[in-house]
Amino acid sequence: MHHFSRSWTALLAAVADIPHEDFERPSGCRGWLVRDLVCHLVIDAQDVLITLVTPADAEPTADAVTYWNLVEPPTGEDPLDALIPRLAAAYGDPGLLTFHLDDVGSAAGRAAELADPAARVRTQGEVLTVGDYLSAYVLEWTLHHLDLIAHLPSAAEPPAETLAAARTALERIAGTAFPSGLSDTDALLVGTGRRAPTGAERSALGDLAERLPLVLG
Repeated sequence: MHHFSRSWTALLAAVADIPHEDFERPSGCRGWLVRDLVCHLVIDAQDVLITLVTPADAEPTADAVTYWNLVEPPTGEDPLDALIPRLAAAYGDPGLLTFHLDDVGSAAGRAAELADPAARVRTQGEVLTVGDYLSAYVLEWTLHHLDLIAHLPSAAEPPAETLAAARTALERIAGTAFPSGLSDTDALLVGTGRRAPTGAERSALGDLAERLPLVLG
């Protein structure tokens, strides 16, 4: 719960500090501008709110790790992926987009703080405890924070503690640890295909390199 709050608060703060002219810069999500990524975060925040008020009586079917599925890299043909840039452009003024994210995002953060970690919720056809559901989102927020600042060198980075937590989550999904010589940021970027490994990194990764990227869905 702490890592969820920490990662989400840091991401919202990073968005709030971005000058409006930088919303037209590319993000770390292939094909998306910064404004498109911020629009996606609005939808993510809405998903958190919806899930936290969708209780389930059944036993959990997934946890913070098994919530994630490994999928094929995106082709750009997904209807929702295509919708996001059109929706983001419709805001026009970046200030309207940041206002909407702050409004919905703050509500999602408050709802998470008030939620019972042991309660069960239903989402994506799975049942999870609230604690596991929010823990899964630490990886999502941290990766998107890195996406947000990919071409904004002066922007604030994710907190060290949430980078470490996200790395641990990705290693659990992979079923193996990344080389200790890789920083948490590099492990996340290389592990999810956000950048290609260098020759030395590929050598250190060994057999794991053949399984990369780990694309989460």
